[in-house]
Amino acid sequence: MAIIEQKLTGLDITLPTPATPIANYVPFVRIGNMLTISGQLCLGANGKPSATGQLGGGVSIADGQNAARDCAINLIAQVKAAIGDLDKVVRVVRLGGFISSAPGFAEGPKVMNGASDLMVEVFGDKGRHARTTVGVSALPLDAAVEVEGLFEVA
Repeated sequence: MAIIEQKLTGLDITLPTPATPIANYVPFVRIGNMLTISGQLCLGANGKPSATGQLGGGVSIADGQNAARDCAINLIAQVKAAIGDLDKVVRVVRLGGFISSAPGFAEGPKVMNGASDLMVEVFGDKGRHARTTVGVSALPLDAAVEVEGLFEVA
């Protein structure tokens, strides 16, 4: 079994079937050794958002972190669909997080740690990345979190 697949198994993570785009876009684009993954919602194993609503308005930071982790799992599933072998990930370059936030909620970076921490757990030092976190008023399906990613691949 491949190294990254073993890490996922050790973390009790089964990658879902990648979500189909819900609008006019593709799930990923590869140019050379750079792979951009479209924003992934916090869809759980049942295909529904694991957290809905706004952080700071009914969704706790802990629930937001778990939702961001679900987004990261969905990102990894898209990477696998794009390149087949997760051991070909050279580096997680960047994550962009969108946090559905009530007015005045300023803890988005804490929420995004759910995604960032998983990337480091799975990819080790190759999982350390640049990051942007933005609070937004709403996301598709009333999801609490959406995360996009940029990966260097072999």
